[in-house]
Amino acid sequence: MVVMSLLMTWTWPETPIVIAVIVVIGVVAHALVVFAVSRATSLALKRSAEHASGRTNAAVRLLGQASGLARARAEQRTKTLGSLLRSVSGVVLTVVVLLTVLSEVGIPLAPLLASAGVGGIALAFGAQSLVKDYLTGIFMIMEDQYGVGDFITVGDVSGTVQEVTLRVTRIQDPSGKVWYVRNGEITQVGNISQGYSTVIVPIPVAYDADPEKVLSILQEAAAAIGDDPEWANDLIEAPNVLGVGDITAGALTFQVLLKTHANQQWGVQRAFRQRAKAALSAAGIQGPTLEALGS
Repeated sequence: MVVMSLLMTWTWPETPIVIAVIVVIGVVAHALVVFAVSRATSLALKRSAEHASGRTNAAVRLLGQASGLARARAEQRTKTLGSLLRSVSGVVLTVVVLLTVLSEVGIPLAPLLASAGVGGIALAFGAQSLVKDYLTGIFMIMEDQYGVGDFITVGDVSGTVQEVTLRVTRIQDPSGKVWYVRNGEITQVGNISQGYSTVIVPIPVAYDADPEKVLSILQEAAAAIGDDPEWANDLIEAPNVLGVGDITAGALTFQVLLKTHANQQWGVQRAFRQRAKAALSAAGIQGPTLEALGS
């Protein structure tokens, strides 16, 4: 039986069978694409983890495993990329199946595609910034430029990343203010949570202090804090006493270099200053005069 109309052609039972086959092929293709996307993403993350383990020391890897930050970040990236690619593949395959079915039943596709093309051009002009935000967000996540918990600087905003989506990044600065930054507006990012952090701690003493004695005391304090379990996990290497960094009319300023895991330098810096002050006072080393501090 053949049913003819101005819009479609329907042949029973061939047409329903062909439509069912097209739908089944579309479902199977979507399942295969989803499997391939999940597999490819997992392999990419595995290679990334192996590369990271090869360029960092054992202490960094152990710290990352203990804190769970690296694993949580990888899972977040996997879920985001997997969800995005699955959604895109689902939409594309749905459109292809729908167009194939319409063609099978005899509906002309040329006017439909022409209308869709005009509408797509109009939508593209109206959603340029939105598309830019999403594309930038995709590459940021794929390249792991930053993640939740990282302390970053974007333009005039510095703070901790609270959330990363495909369109916006939410940052909370040290004052507590929350900033929403569109991904498309981000042209450069400074991330101090990747790699390591360094800081030079100035230790001023009186001008007439014995430099060799002060140097010896500071080296002992540096060795002590490097062996302290409370701070050993934060330090990448023992503090390095660089020597006299500045000489003024009333003070000698010694410099000590601290190299810590990312964004962990502040606590170690305070602890070292406290230990250095106690050790210098116990050895009778005086601090600089008020006049020297004022100058």
